[in-house]
Amino acid sequence: MLLTYLLEPKADKKELVMKLKKLESSVSTGRRWFRLGNVVHAMQATQQSIHAVDLVPRLCLTLANLNRVVYFICDTVLWVRSVGLASGINKKKWQMWATRHYYYSLLLSLVRDLYEISLQMEQVTQDRAKREKLLSQDPLGYSVAEEETEWLQSFLLLLFRSLRKHPPLLLDTVKNLCDILNPLDQLGICKSNPGIIGLGGLVSSIAGIITVAWPHLKLKTHTS
Repeated sequence: MLLTYLLEPKADKKELVMKLKKLESSVSTGRRWFRLGNVVHAMQATQQSIHAVDLVPRLCLTLANLNRVVYFICDTVLWVRSVGLASGINKKKWQMWATRHYYYSLLLSLVRDLYEISLQMEQVTQDRAKREKLLSQDPLGYSVAEEETEWLQSFLLLLFRSLRKHPPLLLDTVKNLCDILNPLDQLGICKSNPGIIGLGGLVSSIAGIITVAWPHLKLKTHTS
């Protein structure tokens, strides 16, 4: 999508753009074959998330995975229609259902990410306080006025330190943020141009490849 968006304005690239669009359509059809298996995978993930130790991840991941199951089912129905096996299917309605459940899944995953980030930030703050106590230093060397004017800078620094100590959480958050751009646009919640959506898809794909190549960088959930 990103490459097509960059080449589309150029008149001398029309033939190449058409080939890229056909390739994109073929890849999309291929992905739907894989999504038949993803329905089963999402159901298994739902069963696993039910046993998460912490309540917030348990609720968020269970609901997110259930929405993913519905999304994959809707997407499979759309594929069945596209190959002519069931021409009576209302494409627009099923596309809307698929997009909506995909959006809910990503939104719930982001809520889980935000919760995990808050825990990491709390842990970093506690660790810092302990170190400063051992060194007999004041927790913060700022006045109240300075704290009020620099709270955003302090917050961003704390966020950076928290994510730096937890790369899997950083990758998962970035991937979900990039993935949610497309359903936000399709649902009309936040319109974006195809270039931004394509770039988000590229970054999401890279994050996904990293977690596959290095499994220890995949965000894990503690289960009982």
